[in-house]
Amino acid sequence: MATDEWTRWLLTRRDGGNAELRAQHATDLQVFREEVLDRAALSPTDTLLDVGSGTGLIAFGALERLGPDGRVIFSDVSEAGLEECRSRAGGDPRCSFVHAAAEDLSAVPDASVDVVTTRSVLIYCDYKPAAFREFFRVLKPGGRLSIFEPVNRFLLEHRPDSLFGLRDPEVADLLAKVVAVYRDGARRGENPMTDFDERDLLRWAAEAGFDGIEVDYRAQLDVPAEPIGDWEARKKVAPNPLAPTYGEAMAAALTDEEHERLDTRMTQLAQSGTPTRRTLATAYLRALHP
Repeated sequence: MATDEWTRWLLTRRDGGNAELRAQHATDLQVFREEVLDRAALSPTDTLLDVGSGTGLIAFGALERLGPDGRVIFSDVSEAGLEECRSRAGGDPRCSFVHAAAEDLSAVPDASVDVVTTRSVLIYCDYKPAAFREFFRVLKPGGRLSIFEPVNRFLLEHRPDSLFGLRDPEVADLLAKVVAVYRDGARRGENPMTDFDERDLLRWAAEAGFDGIEVDYRAQLDVPAEPIGDWEARKKVAPNPLAPTYGEAMAAALTDEEHERLDTRMTQLAQSGTPTRRTLATAYLRALHP
């Protein structure tokens, strides 16, 4: 099957191919899916457009809630991702597939769907207000929008030099160099992953014409979290589809001696079960088409 940077990340680079990390992610992803779909308030006969379907997390969850006359449109910029979804759909006649970006859903007719969903899609969009206008256009009157987005600006403002929330004085200098690989990459242009917060989401929805807008925002700062686990597996993980893995960032930022020193210390921290610390913010938005 053909692949690209999006599907490679979803299928392998998100968890480094490690079963333990995959299980951890699966728990979080299930929560995101159920929260988005609960806010969508599906009826059995609804037509749902899932924008940025990826490998189908939200879309396949919606199929489980819809009846035989319901319908799900899988939409994504990745042809490889859509092909993965086609394969998983197994010929379900309720499924259709559209190759499109969130900012240009012109392949979807005006006022043709009951629900629009997204999960972690706007962070890759350069023109987020255009995406909201497209969501509004394709929805029928009375339709619902339900989205989830990480608010990465929060991490950038509060812990810009943090890697896994670790504050280990033995390797603080090396961790800072690795983090700089990701930060400097973002500086090459305006970074769509960090150029908004929850207030922007609310504003863009209102400007597009939505009403009944609700935003559920949650922030965590230095909250104790799971240990690093298998460090060799963790090094194969990339934080997003457009970023290098942690191992690749280490190779780019460190000398051989520094690389060995950081490897040794991170292995020690992993084996001792030292917890990481979580700093992040997330937002769920629900809105109605009047």
